Amino acid sequence: MKLLVVDDSSTMRRIIKNTLGRLGHKDILEAEHGVEAWQILSQNPDVDVLITDWNMPEMNGLELVQKVRAEAKYVDMPIIMVTTEGGKTEVITALKAGVNNYIVKPFTPQVLKEKLEDVLN
Repeated sequence: MKLLVVDDSSTMRRIIKNTLGRLGHKDILEAEHGVEAWQILSQNPDVDVLITDWNMPEMNGLELVQKVRAEAKYVDMPIIMVTTEGGKTEVITALKAGVNNYIVKPFTPQVLKEKLEDVLN
């Protein structure tokens, strides 16, 4: 299974990648913002799961989710939003845009594991 982790914080990308690695996932791509993520998706049509931050330069996570959901081939791709934006309005906005699950930073490895299992089942 191939995962794409998108966050402008290299530290957060490393934390998520390390957690995913401990969960047995080895095929992990990463991007610093939505524009880079879109390029990676275009070159890697076999990406199975997208894990993205909301607040990023170039193209934010919400814009990325909307762009991904507009493509027929990605309509069923599981997307998890990982962000500091934990208000009810933000969660509803993300879910309406097509996010399958939502994680508020900071989070534990157990939370990431549970949310990932949830979108894969």
